[in-house]
Amino acid sequence: MEVVHRRCCGLDVHKKSVVACVLLSDPSGPPQREVRTFGTFTHEVLALADWLAEQQVTHIALESTGVYWKPIWNLLEDRFALLLVNPRHIKAVPGRKTDVLDAEWLADLLRHGLLKASFVPDRAQRELRESDQRAVGRGESAAEDA
Repeated sequence: MEVVHRRCCGLDVHKKSVVACVLLSDPSGPPQREVRTFGTFTHEVLALADWLAEQQVTHIALESTGVYWKPIWNLLEDRFALLLVNPRHIKAVPGRKTDVLDAEWLADLLRHGLLKASFVPDRAQRELRESDQRAVGRGESAAEDA
């Protein structure tokens, strides 16, 4: 199969952890694979970003599971090409499922260009939506604030 992204990563994101699988393509053989687990506090996600930069990763895929992907996206979006994917579109073969296998599966699909990105608004649009949602939660609307 054709390799589309030579230095990529799959992230399996959870509430308290992020499992990262980096695939570094080697023209002379199989890709080098390294898996690490990081926490989800800001300093831990920044350590993840630094590690990915050291590995010269260019593309990252992560599942849109709940809201846990959002802070990860916010901290990585300025440094890497990110792809948010719907978990329904990347279901692996049924059987034993682990966070490491999920991250590896994401990385492998990304490596071969087999993932379809979900729409993620740009940062300004996301911030506007978030502020409007907070205003609605307080019983106000953004239009009243203007």
